Formats: sequence, structure tokens, C-alpha cells
Amino acid sequence: MRSLAEAAAEAADCERCGLAAGRTQVVYGVGDPYAQLMFIGEGPGFHEDKQGEPFVGAAGQLLNKMLGEIGIARSDVYIANVVKCRPPGNRDPLPEEIDSCAPWLHEQVRLIDPKVIATLGRFAGGWMLGRQIAITRIRGQRFPLDGRVLIPTLHPAAVLRSGGKQLEDLRADFEEMRKALEEPRAPRSVGPEAAPGEPDDLGATDAAGTADTPAAMDVATPPEPSDSQLELF
Repeated sequence: MRSLAEAAAEAADCERCGLAAGRTQVVYGVGDPYAQLMFIGEGPGFHEDKQGEPFVGAAGQLLNKMLGEIGIARSDVYIANVVKCRPPGNRDPLPEEIDSCAPWLHEQVRLIDPKVIATLGRFAGGWMLGRQIAITRIRGQRFPLDGRVLIPTLHPAAVLRSGGKQLEDLRADFEEMRKALEEPRAPRSVGPEAAPGEPDDLGATDAAGTADTPAAMDVATPPEPSDSQLELF
């Protein structure tokens, strides 16, 4: 099995879909390659495309703040996105773009092997669960993910746009992540040697006990808030 660094090096030259033509660089992911907590967003925005790192704007500052409140540094988690290249004008990723990029994310999850995966926003949460979701209804809930726990939460940009109305919800979700990290890990049922891109170990189990596989969701990308919005908190 190759390392995360080797996978990132290959992804840097990825031309599997049309997004490669308009990007500044691939935004593969950042953080601890052995992190127990992994965040997944939708895709890079303008600043992420320029800097090559996910969640670097005001939304990223709020993410860092929430992590600090539960005693975790940004450097101790791993942050990635469903797609690794910025869609033009921050439009929704197209189904074929998501399908082309999905193997990178599947491999990241397998190599990092986090205990807890937190999805940021409706798009990433719905994609991981394989169905349309109302993020305000399922945020903070736990979904088993073959030895891992998936916890969908609000996108930090949406919280900033709410003027603080959703801040306590976000804070409660991060507290749930902290609790999940402290609990024993459930046994795995799928071996870690699955081929890159196979979603077997990424299917969430619903109340009926059936496994869902990730699917593309038609959800608008939250616009990046201004730095002044972060000052509300």
C-alpha cells in the first residue's frame, strides 16, 4: 500500500476530468496522515485554489476556532474535499467530475483510517450518505461507517452567513465529535486493502440496516464569507 504522500504526488498531476484545465493547483488535502478526525468539504474555492490548502479563508478560521474549543489543533486533523480542483465560478461539481475524483477521496480515507469523519455542509454529508439530506435535521447525528463514525455538521461558511444563529449548533456538533473520539472504536468488517476507488468501506448504514454508497448531490456551494463576518464570534 502506498503512502498518503505518494498518493498526493500523483494527484498533483491529475487530469481525469475537465476541472484540471482551469485550476491553479490540485487541493489534495492537508493535515496529520494518521489523524483520528477527518473533515470532508465539497471542493476548493478561490483562496484554496491559490494556496493549495482546503479551508483557508474565514470559514477555515471558524473551523480552527471550533477545533480549539474541543482541545484539538488543526494540525492534528486531516481536511479534504469531495473534489480536489476548483469548479469554475465555484459552481456545483458535475456528476462526471465527482466520479472522476472519488477514487482520490476513497484512498485518502483508507490510508488515513480516521475514527471519526465529519462532513461539512449539505453537499459533502449527502454525498457520503448517498442520499439527499436536510443538514439542519441530521447534523450532529452519528452514522456507522464500517468501524468509523460519520457526523455531518454545518458548513462553517453557512454558519458565518447566519450571523451567529447557527453557531451553537456547530459547537454542539464539535462536542459530539470530541465524545466520539474518546469512545472505543467499533470493529471493522471490510479489510483495509480494498482497491483505490472502491466505496465498500464508505457506505453509511441507515436505520433499516442497508448500506448506502456515496453519490453526487445537486447542492449549491456556500460562498466564502468575508473576514469581517468571522469577527462576529
